[in-house]
Amino acid sequence: MISLTLAEIASITGGQPHDIPDPQLTVSGPVVKDSREVRPGSLFVAFAGERADGHDFAAGAVADGATAVLAARPVGVPAIVVDDVVAALGALARAVVGRLGTNVVALTGSAGKTSTKDLIAQLLQRNGPTVWPEGNLNNEIGLPLTALRADDTTSHLVLEMGARGVGHIRYLAALTPPRIGVVLNVGSAHIGEFGGREQIALAKGELVEALPAEAEEGSEGLPQEGGGGRRAGGVAVLNADDPYVRAMVHRTKARTVLFGEAPDADIRAENVRLTALGQPAFTLHTPSGCSEVTMRLYGEHHVSNALAAAAVAHESGMSVDEIATALSEAGTLSRWRMEVTERADGVTVVNDAYNANPESMRAALRALAAMGEAGKARGGRTWAVLGEMAELGEDALAEHDAVGRLAVRLNVSKLVAVGGREAAWLQMGAYNEGSWGEESVHVSDTRAAVDLLRSELRPGDVVLVKASRSVGLERVAAALLDGEGVQGAESGSATR
Repeated sequence: MISLTLAEIASITGGQPHDIPDPQLTVSGPVVKDSREVRPGSLFVAFAGERADGHDFAAGAVADGATAVLAARPVGVPAIVVDDVVAALGALARAVVGRLGTNVVALTGSAGKTSTKDLIAQLLQRNGPTVWPEGNLNNEIGLPLTALRADDTTSHLVLEMGARGVGHIRYLAALTPPRIGVVLNVGSAHIGEFGGREQIALAKGELVEALPAEAEEGSEGLPQEGGGGRRAGGVAVLNADDPYVRAMVHRTKARTVLFGEAPDADIRAENVRLTALGQPAFTLHTPSGCSEVTMRLYGEHHVSNALAAAAVAHESGMSVDEIATALSEAGTLSRWRMEVTERADGVTVVNDAYNANPESMRAALRALAAMGEAGKARGGRTWAVLGEMAELGEDALAEHDAVGRLAVRLNVSKLVAVGGREAAWLQMGAYNEGSWGEESVHVSDTRAAVDLLRSELRPGDVVLVKASRSVGLERVAAALLDGEGVQGAESGSATR
């Protein structure tokens, strides 16, 4: 964060100083909410959570070097006391970002946000110092904490915006007004909370509504003809292949850039294919030229993510060759998102257990099928270890049934459905599609899944592990990779 005095922070947040010996003391370190992350000069933000109250750690944070605490009550050490800590943190982020000349990029979508954010970050950091969130810090706490890591040296600030309802993205965009806004897709994630795709589209489109107007011709910063120079004014980067997203061109004052495989997309992929290992390759077309891309990531769904990242990079001044090289070298920055690890015995584990929705589940299954082709020559099989997709509302059972059926249509060798009613519908969908005998199984919990896999896996097999975060299927992947049991999971039985 840029250096601010405690007097400035109090003024920005509307807070009252308590136990502060000198209002001109400076916060020059990071803003953190975990006392274990305190560094000299930090501002420690005390949140009262369900499991712990940050106010109880305030004294320790100051002892470890924090200049002061942003708190909801006096804590006996230097503090700025505010009525609402979340609102105060947001106000601080808004003030800091407003003082910087940083290229702010924000993205949202029902699926692929974190993977795309990681791609954008890896591209833009070649163009200048870049700040981006670790993991998926995309809410009213995580977003301002990420924004407050930016300072006078930051060229690009990349932010991920999630939503639990209408109005959330509008709030986040007001905290850190973006110049470039990216909408990836409108899918089924959290459809039970929103009440339908139309409501999801309404919420996601708040991002493009928040963008500044398109720059007028002749504005300073316009690129030279045929170049990829950074352009002034707002830019809405929209998925041309998603009708809900494409329709958002009518909801923004910003210039629009379409990405996708559609013929009229400004940033598009042609000749899309998968390598023998299931990694996507394509020809990248931009207004300033084309270049070949072969990605290190797995699954054809990453083509759309790559195109969104390419659009942002192009609008930020990178050439098509620079973009193609960066996309071809980019890897996974966040945990449990198509993490591919080959064991010493030749079994490949694909840990995609961070989260799941119908769209991402289908994409992961297609990636598994493609990866399995490479192992068939060695007698390998494909295993889909799947759990519940949460927050689907009244569509939940039908969506789980459909995923089970898709696994059969893709010729996945073994389906292991883990959990309760929704998992049972995964297995039932596979059964009704023709997966009989040993081809599909429903187990009650993670320990039962691990026991089954350990007894049946053989060299050349590829195992996909995927479910909503609440299921905790990452424990299955961990057990398969570290050789240990699944702690915290009780034994269960399998039903075929």
